Amino acid sequence: MDKLEIEQNIVKVLKNIYDPEIPVNVYDLGLIYEITVSDDANVLITMTLTAPNCPVADELIENVNEGVQDITGVKGVSIILTFEPPWDMSYLSEEAKLELGML
Repeated sequence: MDKLEIEQNIVKVLKNIYDPEIPVNVYDLGLIYEITVSDDANVLITMTLTAPNCPVADELIENVNEGVQDITGVKGVSIILTFEPPWDMSYLSEEAKLELGML
């Protein structure tokens, strides 16, 4: 599997991981800032949370880690949690805005 296929599969997985407090997946919420797949199939994900004191932070990070690790071809996963830039509603995808009744 090439890097592009792995990245596409990562996005599919992320679109099935939901913030338990918001009925939108982490990808469409805009919590995923960057996905990098190295030549040797190690994955680096830079992500954030809707708020620094998010009560489900550990659960979300673990779900992302486990989901991506289970993708065929992925050798390893590293997650960087950042709050720069801070998340706000402008990161929502069109799908998320529709789901939340904002369109």
